[in-house]
Amino acid sequence: MSAHLDPDGLRTFVAIVDLAPDGEALLGYARRLLKLHDEAVAALMRPALSGRVCVGTPDDYVDRFLPEILARFARAFPRVQVEVTCETSVNLRRLLATGVRLDLAVITAGCPPDGEPGEVLRREPVVWATAERHLAHEQEPLPLALFQAGCVFRDWALASLNQSGRPYRIAYTSASFSSILAAVKAGLAVTALCRSVLPAGVRPLGVEEGFPALPSTAITLHRGRPESAVAEGLAGYLREGFGAEMPPILAADRIPIAA
Repeated sequence: MSAHLDPDGLRTFVAIVDLAPDGEALLGYARRLLKLHDEAVAALMRPALSGRVCVGTPDDYVDRFLPEILARFARAFPRVQVEVTCETSVNLRRLLATGVRLDLAVITAGCPPDGEPGEVLRREPVVWATAERHLAHEQEPLPLALFQAGCVFRDWALASLNQSGRPYRIAYTSASFSSILAAVKAGLAVTALCRSVLPAGVRPLGVEEGFPALPSTAITLHRGRPESAVAEGLAGYLREGFGAEMPPILAADRIPIAA
């Protein structure tokens, strides 16, 4: 307990209370209930939105970010139909240029990220990644699983290896995030990805293991067709969802390393 004097000269006592384990658990539920309450009130106070909105994104971010974002948006605006188009950032830029298909697009920025014309949602470290149960990162030449030509992560990975003089071979190439991860998880190759999208069973590699540092990137939001209330509503949820601090991958969620 601590005490201080208020402006009138009266002594005020403040009790500092530590929550018990059950209280900590209950606090998490309470925060979630308050969040749902705020969304419900906001939905009732705003005009009822309806219609359709199309958002494009690389599939890197689909599993990690979109489920929570789209679920919250659907609770607030159940009459809005959301269409998600998964394409590479290069293809999303082309679709945006046509101005006929996408309302919004989430795009991985180049380097420096400040040169990207969109709104920065999140800044991300790009890391080398390998399977926890395998040793592909120790092979010579280094086997790589990379996105197709035009991907900034591919360019950064190859440039850094060339600069460091480490021999490599491109073992797998795909436009699909899932395909890249499948090769990495199987212990067939190493890749370069945003730190926040690494799933359980995949770990980052650092300079202490002989891997050169990679540049950071930014996840940016772009608008395609003329602004609409529906698109701006979803933009707000994307801004909040990508801006939130991502919880770390717990050790219990990882696949144990074989002895």
